[in-house]
Amino acid sequence: MSTVLTSTKQWFISHEQAAFFIKVIFGSVMIALFAQISVPMYPVPITGQTLAVTVVGLSLGRKAGIAAVLLYLFQGAIGLPVFASGSAGIAAFFGPTGGYLYGFIATVAILGYFSDKGILKSYFMSTMVALIATAATFVFGLMHLSLFVPEGTVLQFGLYPFIIGGIIKAVLAAALVVPTHKFFSKL
Repeated sequence: MSTVLTSTKQWFISHEQAAFFIKVIFGSVMIALFAQISVPMYPVPITGQTLAVTVVGLSLGRKAGIAAVLLYLFQGAIGLPVFASGSAGIAAFFGPTGGYLYGFIATVAILGYFSDKGILKSYFMSTMVALIATAATFVFGLMHLSLFVPEGTVLQFGLYPFIIGGIIKAVLAAALVVPTHKFFSKL
């Protein structure tokens, strides 16, 4: 097993361009699959997208992470059913959940930046960065959602029901990525 992992790592290092595209495609597919884990709520569903975005940002770094999110958003924009509950189309960017989609770019940029700086050496620091990055998703989401809900209700519809889930997803993402990173770093 160790020989296979070492060989794979060496291949990824020697084929940098191909490895980048593989990571980007894998990241976008992961986000698309996790988006299908959805609990319908109005006007914003609870989904696995944010967990996947956090894992992608932490594990792929800034460049590949941003590229994976952009590819995911592009796939949805052209009509592939990759958004929550299999939805798709350009209209998703202009509806109540559009800001959260834009927020994924900022989120993965924050996570990827700190991942590239070595944050994965510390579970605690990785969790803190994941929580901050999760807040970025909420900022973009709430700004956009405020255009669709009655004045003074944006937090009620777009934040309060999702705070605990956001915290759990951030902690879970760090718990998944940090030990995996440490394992592969030893190879």
